[in-house]
Amino acid sequence: MDRRDNYSPETLAVRAGQERSQFGEHSEALYLTSSFVFSSAAQAAARFSGEEEGNVYSRFTNPTVSVFQERLAALEGTEACIATGSGMSAILSLIMALCSSGDHVVASTGLFGATQQLLGTIMPRFGVTTSFVAQTDVGAWQAAIRPETRLLFLETPSNPLTEIADIAALADVAHVRGALLVVDNCFCTPILQRPLDLGADLVVHSATKFLDGQGRVLGGAVAGRRQLTDEVFKFLRTAGPALSPFNAWVLLKGLETLKIRLDAQSAKALELASWLEAHPKVARVYYPGLASHPQFELARRQQKSGGAIVSFVVNGGRAEAWKIVDSCRLLSITANLGDTRTTLTHPASTTHGRITPEQRSAAGIGENLLRIAVGLEAVEDLENDLDAGLSLI
Repeated sequence: MDRRDNYSPETLAVRAGQERSQFGEHSEALYLTSSFVFSSAAQAAARFSGEEEGNVYSRFTNPTVSVFQERLAALEGTEACIATGSGMSAILSLIMALCSSGDHVVASTGLFGATQQLLGTIMPRFGVTTSFVAQTDVGAWQAAIRPETRLLFLETPSNPLTEIADIAALADVAHVRGALLVVDNCFCTPILQRPLDLGADLVVHSATKFLDGQGRVLGGAVAGRRQLTDEVFKFLRTAGPALSPFNAWVLLKGLETLKIRLDAQSAKALELASWLEAHPKVARVYYPGLASHPQFELARRQQKSGGAIVSFVVNGGRAEAWKIVDSCRLLSITANLGDTRTTLTHPASTTHGRITPEQRSAAGIGENLLRIAVGLEAVEDLENDLDAGLSLI
C-alpha cells in the first residue's frame, strides 16, 4: 500500500501490506503450503541464496505471514517486522539473535513471569546474564549498566501492576552506553503507544493477546530497524520458531478491529477501575488511567489511554482472592488477556507462580492481588459478577 505514512492507524490496520494475487481477492489470501515451486534450478538457487526475492519455505517465507509482518510494521511506524510462533518465542529469538555469551541485559523486576524465567534462569546457561531493576527508577537502570550490557528490556505498562516506564528517558540511558532499548508493547499495542517514536530500538509483541483479540491463536513479533530485525530473521530461518500461515491470517483479521476494540475496552476498564477503587473490600487499584496511579501523568503523555488491564488488591490474602475468583460466573478464569471476553487471574499462583517468592515480592505481586483484562461486556454486568465475590470477604 503506497503512502502508508499518511494513513491513520485504523486504515493501516485494515489495508497495510496486502498484495492481491492474480485472482484479485478482496480479503487476504491464506497460503497453506509448506514449500514453493521454482521455475528452474537457477531460480531455486537464487531464492535460496537471497539473490532473488521470493518465497522458499514457510518456515521463513510465506505470503500470508509477510502481510502480517508488513501490517504490524506499518502500525508501529518502523522499517520491518519478524513474526514468530508466540510472544515468548519472539523474545527468545531477539535475545539469541542480538546477544552472545558474555553479554549482559538489564531488565525490569515487573516483567511477565515467563520472561523473568527466560532471562533469569535459562539464558545464564548460555552465558547471557541479567540484572533486574525497578521499572520506574531511571537511576537504577543507569547504575546497572555494564560495559558488556547489550540490551535494556522492559514492558510498559508492566504485568500485572501496570507500572509505567519512561521510554524516552530509558532510551537515552541505553544509547549513551551503547545499548539497545527493547519494549514489550503487548498491553498497549501500537494503537495506544508507539515505543519507537519515543526512542526505543525494538518492540516485541505477544500477538496472542490484543492483536488477535479473541483468544484464538498464538503469535509473536519483533519490530524495529531492518538492520536489527535482519539478525532476528537469520535466527528464525535456522532455528524455526515460525508463525504458521493460518495463525498469521487469523491475526490479520484481528488487526482489522484492533482500534475499535481497544478504544472500547479502555473506556470500560476506566469505568471498572473507578468502581473498584470506591469498593470497601478493595485495598488498592492499579490502573494508569486513574489519577491515583503513581505514573498517571507519564501515562497521559506516553499512552493514548489507560489500556484494558486493571489489577487490584483485596482485603485479606490468597483465600480471599481465590474466593472472588471462584465466585465469578461471567468473568473467565484464565491467564490469557486481550480477549473480547473479560478474564480474571490470580498472578501469584499462575502467570508469576514459577518465579521465586522473593522475585514476586520485588515485583509487588502479593497473594491478595487479582488482574482483570477487560473485554467488551457491559461494565454493569462485570461489576455485579465481581461484587458477588467481594461481598463474601
